[in-house]
Amino acid sequence: MTLSLDRSRLPVAGSRSESPDASGHRPLATGPWLRRFTKFVAFSTLMLIFAGAMVTSTGSGLSVPDWPLNYGMIVPPMVGGILYEAGHRLIASFVGFLVIIQAIWLQVREPKRFVRTLGWISLGAVIVQGVLGGMTVLFLQPHALSEAHAGVAEIFLCINVSIAFFTSRSFLALREQKVDHAPVAATTALVVMVYLQIIAGAVMRHLGAGLAIPDFPLSFGHLVPAFTSSAIAANFTHRAGAVLVTIALIVAVSQAFRFKQLRNLAIGLVAVIVLQIFLGAEVIWSGDPKLYHYLGGAASVKHAAIISFHVVTGALTLALSMLLALTTRTVSRRTAPAQAGAFVASEVPA
Repeated sequence: MTLSLDRSRLPVAGSRSESPDASGHRPLATGPWLRRFTKFVAFSTLMLIFAGAMVTSTGSGLSVPDWPLNYGMIVPPMVGGILYEAGHRLIASFVGFLVIIQAIWLQVREPKRFVRTLGWISLGAVIVQGVLGGMTVLFLQPHALSEAHAGVAEIFLCINVSIAFFTSRSFLALREQKVDHAPVAATTALVVMVYLQIIAGAVMRHLGAGLAIPDFPLSFGHLVPAFTSSAIAANFTHRAGAVLVTIALIVAVSQAFRFKQLRNLAIGLVAVIVLQIFLGAEVIWSGDPKLYHYLGGAASVKHAAIISFHVVTGALTLALSMLLALTTRTVSRRTAPAQAGAFVASEVPA
């Protein structure tokens, strides 16, 4: 089925033109309000990651010792660390509610089958994430559960970003703009490397090792420090990972710049990674071991905010990398639906 590039002529879910055509396929365009809602869900997921980062950065994870309630209440007195932990739970509940609406709305109104499936996968991910968060509290924050909680959060973000992408009108337009030699391998590898770097950062944070190496860009005045503790090893692993991600990003962006469909995302990625490097350096330059993961005044809250912005900028880097990879696969002439999997097999009949 050939789609016109004139977006005003694209059929919209819920309109009369949504009825099956002669080939038995339903049109692929998503309704405008559903498109906007999926973007809001993706943005809300990013804000939820920031709220979770503030919990860890202020050392507030066990400020509320019970779960799923907060001291037996839905909304407890918002004081001290309770503000961050209970606030995080309330935001998570709100996002979970949005994801339920998204899954049902997609099931009812979304013409692309694989996107409807993604909606239910997103719902499953938020349930898993909630259970992991509860277990983290009930089992007194074991490192493995805390790190799994952080890792699933990023996967959840990627799922919601993907839903927003595949319901956008840009996706339909991009499918008609095929190009040769799109950097599929480089952009896909970038997503994997950014995710692994985020996991390395989560391990470091939950070990309390963010300031284990107190200087930057060197490490105790050397390129490679003496690994005298697991904290130093975790911290340096995160730094080395940042170098590898930067190299991967340079490779992917340099290739993406050759294609007009990828250029804006590539520019956005460069801007975000520069900000991310600055925030990572600022965590160290403004750091005081007495303030790290501690809630004890304005100075500690300010440092926690810097750390949390570093975390959320890392998540934004992952989201933009995901969008770049998905866009690349969509426009690549050599990416057949069988190769791209369900993410780009948009000709699936309803």
